[in-house]
Amino acid sequence: MNGFELDSRLVKDCYVLGKLNVSFLLLMNNSLVPWFILVPQTSEAEISDLSKVDQAGLLKEINVLSAFVKSSFDITKLNVAAIGNIVSQLHIHVVGRNPSDYCWPNVVWGTVERKPYSDKRVEEITKALCKQLGDRFLPC
Repeated sequence: MNGFELDSRLVKDCYVLGKLNVSFLLLMNNSLVPWFILVPQTSEAEISDLSKVDQAGLLKEINVLSAFVKSSFDITKLNVAAIGNIVSQLHIHVVGRNPSDYCWPNVVWGTVERKPYSDKRVEEITKALCKQLGDRFLPC
């Protein structure tokens, strides 16, 4: 979509790692949990308002990203959610969880505890995404 812009709050809180077919792929700048965000390139605010083709594409991206998180991080549970109460731009959280993380069993959104990623670690994650996702992922 021409003129598409990421919400400034997402840009402020995340690393923009790259693009998939339907979505931008972001990494929340909080290394306490592996927390990724998919932002479909649309003006629609709800998944149900996307075209059937974009819904199917988004589900594929959620599944591919979920597989990456499961294989790349020490997790026992995935939290996948499209909430949008604060940032209305459609975005889907894909968060890897385990009982030893900082806020288990509570949700991660809205918590204040943070540990920023190092640039080196973000680069490592981006390279791992490139390796696992191949040409489906275009890094920034």
